[in-house]
Amino acid sequence: MNRRHFLHTSGLSLAAILISDPLLALRGEPQAPLINFPDAVIAIVNGATVTLTGKGKQQWTYHNLVVSLKSTGNSIAISIEAPGVQLSAVTLQWKTPVTPSSKILNDHWERTYGDASWHSPMATEILPWYFLEHNEKNTNGFGVKTGTASFCSWQITNDTLNLVLDTRSGGNGVQLGNRKLLAAEIVTLKNNAGETAFQMARRFMKLLCAKVRMPEQPVYGINDWYFTYGNNSEKLIIEHTELMAPLADGLSNRPFSVIDSGWFKGPPSNPDDCCWGDNMNTPDDHFPDMGKLAQKIKTIGMRAGLWTRPLCGSYKDAKSLMLPLIKGREENNPVLDPSIPENLERVKNDFKLYHEWGYELVKFDYTSFDLFGRWGFEMLKNGAITTGNWSMNDTSKTNAEIVLQLYKTIREAAGKMYIIGCNTFSHLSAGLFELNRVGDDTSGNEWARTKKMGVNTLAFRGIQQGIFYAADGDCVGLTTKVPWEKNKQWMELVAKSGTPLFISAQPDATGAIQKEVIKNCFKLASQTLPVGEPLDWLENAFPNKWKLNGKTETFDWG
Repeated sequence: MNRRHFLHTSGLSLAAILISDPLLALRGEPQAPLINFPDAVIAIVNGATVTLTGKGKQQWTYHNLVVSLKSTGNSIAISIEAPGVQLSAVTLQWKTPVTPSSKILNDHWERTYGDASWHSPMATEILPWYFLEHNEKNTNGFGVKTGTASFCSWQITNDTLNLVLDTRSGGNGVQLGNRKLLAAEIVTLKNNAGETAFQMARRFMKLLCAKVRMPEQPVYGINDWYFTYGNNSEKLIIEHTELMAPLADGLSNRPFSVIDSGWFKGPPSNPDDCCWGDNMNTPDDHFPDMGKLAQKIKTIGMRAGLWTRPLCGSYKDAKSLMLPLIKGREENNPVLDPSIPENLERVKNDFKLYHEWGYELVKFDYTSFDLFGRWGFEMLKNGAITTGNWSMNDTSKTNAEIVLQLYKTIREAAGKMYIIGCNTFSHLSAGLFELNRVGDDTSGNEWARTKKMGVNTLAFRGIQQGIFYAADGDCVGLTTKVPWEKNKQWMELVAKSGTPLFISAQPDATGAIQKEVIKNCFKLASQTLPVGEPLDWLENAFPNKWKLNGKTETFDWG
């Protein structure tokens, strides 16, 4: 699907042209919304690109296809009717440029990959969900509200601003039938006088997500992944928990011990495989009783957490329950089709079982990759979230609707358990899950990866902390392979940032010096702190200067 479409202008900033009343902008008074109705609407219908005809800019039509726009106070709602056709996308276009000196900040479909920054806009760049524009005087925000029924992205060319609504089901156009789809709600915001870009960004996040679901207390603790990489066991988990639990002595808010991938049974052809075995509720021989293990963790002094991959199918499953094979989704890796009610029931039962076992937190992983066969950076590189010419079982719902239903199913089944989304679509997770992994994996093997995926992520997605969810920048991989002087700084930054802190502590790398630092960091992470503000983020993709709990601190990332 070609996302590359259109628009025109003069040299003012986006907001200066799009605000509904320019006098309000000059007076610095609030405007709601800043953006007007589009100048053109284009769609992909039955595989062909078509141009719609406007009626007063609030309704656009092409045969049976109707795109309606309605101002709702602080937003513009976009509704679509498309009976009798396959609808792949709708693109709204405005004739406006970005000021040549402006910088923009991008978001991502799911996690960031060390690639978020304030930078000059590029015509080929896809900006999922929202973007921020900053020049010497103003910071402006353009986005869609969370929980959308389409995959929404922005694109800025030399003379146009475009909003693309991807309405596919799988890789083919959705067949809406006679129903009306509320595809998205546009929201925009301009900074107040004297407001920094960071402050404005935080305020903009609140417009995008009206209601957050946060844990009762800050979440922190340990995770075995970055020194085991799946080669774990009940014995190792207990030893890891016993090593770290005393470092939180005296804290009423107890830490979590999260068991990562490796606890369930793989297929007979490869018993050590992390998935594709009996199902996601059958432990392997290294974990004889998951319920008793959860109780042991609690007795030691931590709260039990568990990793899972909810769409992981089994070699025993009927192929009719699986998604069709595409590049990135191979025959030996069957993936449950979440548009099939039977599969949603299975996912629901798995999460209920984890709760019955006694786990208080579940980290679920891989839903975006398993569904669409691409990592987030590949979705941007290829110009679409998935390849074409395949469908979900239910072709009447968009991909976004199907994903959202899956996430709501998990939320309902989890009950009081905290949920961490990982490799989940950020805008569809916001408001549903208490925590979300906002960047790709850090590392227990190399510092460069932790710097790229950790520091960059925390700097540019920390604006979502406490508004979308608790923004998890990923673990401190405390191992003998990563220099302690770097890991120490990363640990202290996360602990002081008000975001979740998780540590993977290899015993051989955890001596008296490390334990003392961890003890202090656990104490900080157990408290509710203001979100860390990167002070040099406008010019530095890996900010060195941070405002942390009212104090300015400087880090050397190397």
